[in-house]
Amino acid sequence: MKKATLISLFSALLVLVSCSTSKDTSDSKVEQTGFAKGADVGWLPQMEATGYKFYDTDGSQKDCLQLLKDRGINTIRLRVWVNPSNDKASGHCSPEETVVMAVRAQKLGMRIMIDFHYSDSWADPAKQNKPAAWAAHSFQDLLTDVYNHTYAVLTLLKNAGVTPEWVQVGNEIPGGMLWPEGSTDNFAQLAQLLNKGYDAVKAIDSKIKVIVHLDEGNKNEKFRWFFDKATANNVKYDVIGMSYYPYWLKSDYKASIADLENNLKDMASRYNKEVMVVEVGGDYTLVENTRDMLTATIKAVKNVPNNKGLGVIYWEPEGEKSWSNYQLNAWLSNGKPSPALDSFKEN
Repeated sequence: MKKATLISLFSALLVLVSCSTSKDTSDSKVEQTGFAKGADVGWLPQMEATGYKFYDTDGSQKDCLQLLKDRGINTIRLRVWVNPSNDKASGHCSPEETVVMAVRAQKLGMRIMIDFHYSDSWADPAKQNKPAAWAAHSFQDLLTDVYNHTYAVLTLLKNAGVTPEWVQVGNEIPGGMLWPEGSTDNFAQLAQLLNKGYDAVKAIDSKIKVIVHLDEGNKNEKFRWFFDKATANNVKYDVIGMSYYPYWLKSDYKASIADLENNLKDMASRYNKEVMVVEVGGDYTLVENTRDMLTATIKAVKNVPNNKGLGVIYWEPEGEKSWSNYQLNAWLSNGKPSPALDSFKEN
């Protein structure tokens, strides 16, 4: 599908966004400097749609984004899927919803990261399923799909007054993306797909930083393998993004935090790139431990020399267990933020 056709599909949305904005969103442009303290809040519009209410420590009902901002969070990360379902937990996050959320976050002074999964639902190390609309496409078609989808979504955002500071091309891709064509078993093809995403981002704004993101940020050997291959295949990117979840490593963060810091430093020096923990989380029942883990993670990223450690982003802190069934949220059962999030304000 041609770029212009993709963009025209969303023209009605742009009209709605412009009509609903009481003033030019350029008035709320965010100064893009300093350490990013973030939250991925892809579930937020669904939570609100199902009637979930958010409260401050004094019991007053408040906007979730404001509650996060009050705790030192200055960055919002939003995933985007191609043609998602309406499923409560595994749907939504369409281009249209992404634009609405990004405008809303920017109005509160938040910086924006967009995370392209290039799928209709979750993409991660265990699954990198092509969108249904792309399933029968040739590899050459997939190259065009990645470029056009990336360009169209970012054009929607730009026309609504939002230019993201960072864009992820793929989500947790140690095995590649858009399987099987974009598997790391054929790294040359994966490189072409990643570069199409990069080129689309830079065509919108050359200042947007492109992130390539892997899981298990404490595993240096894994990162060296992938990014050595990326270098050999001339992959273009600006930032190495990492996930860090001690919970899934089945050990306390103290057993792996030094490895995370060493890997961050090694990636920055070995490839001359900036680095960032774009996903982190801890068990919501272990408030103090999660708070300490966040403090240690922030310190590890800040310890990267030459200010190449850009920030830390908590994945779905607002996804309270009774709504999401997600153990690594950072919210209390009474609808209030977990004190663990105060680590962002304190550090």
